[in-house]
Amino acid sequence: MMQDTDVSEGVLGILKETGAYLTGHFKLSSGLHSPAYVEKFRLLERPDLASKVLGRLADRFRDDRVTVVVGPTTGGIIVAYEVARSLGARAVFAEREGARRVLRRGFHIAAGERVLVVEDVVTTGLSVREVLDLVEEKGGTVVGVGVIVDRSGGRASFGVRTERLVRMEFETYGPEECPLCRENVPLVDPGSRRLGPE
Repeated sequence: MMQDTDVSEGVLGILKETGAYLTGHFKLSSGLHSPAYVEKFRLLERPDLASKVLGRLADRFRDDRVTVVVGPTTGGIIVAYEVARSLGARAVFAEREGARRVLRRGFHIAAGERVLVVEDVVTTGLSVREVLDLVEEKGGTVVGVGVIVDRSGGRASFGVRTERLVRMEFETYGPEECPLCRENVPLVDPGSRRLGPE
């Protein structure tokens, strides 16, 4: 089942228009199966539409004096860049190193700097929590978390102000209890992360 809170803003319509909202039988990065999936790169490959969606996300933090926007690799790179461009801030991305996120390529977050953490799609929230830990380690001040799609069903909580453009709740199943598997619906594994759940 899908629930959304911002259809009036047209975000869900844009996800459908770009083919980012998919139905079928999908293996999520968590290992769970689902009848629906959001392929964020169908949105992010369309700069004209992505800028509209990410401009709306930036608007939620327009008065927060954000100086740097940080997102996790890979989809978070484009999200951070476009939100930062809209806010007149710097954009950096946090890369995986073992079980944590790090800044490379000369990126930095100064102590006390006002940081917005962004992500494209949140399922468990692990990537966002890793970035929040990194910002805390660097001494940055988190002003909030901005997410295009929250598909956590309200389970992903970050302890800071979190703005979501769309909330979606999909049924998920363990492989052994998946009705789609029992019906022999072909399983698609679209995930980009193989090291654990997002």
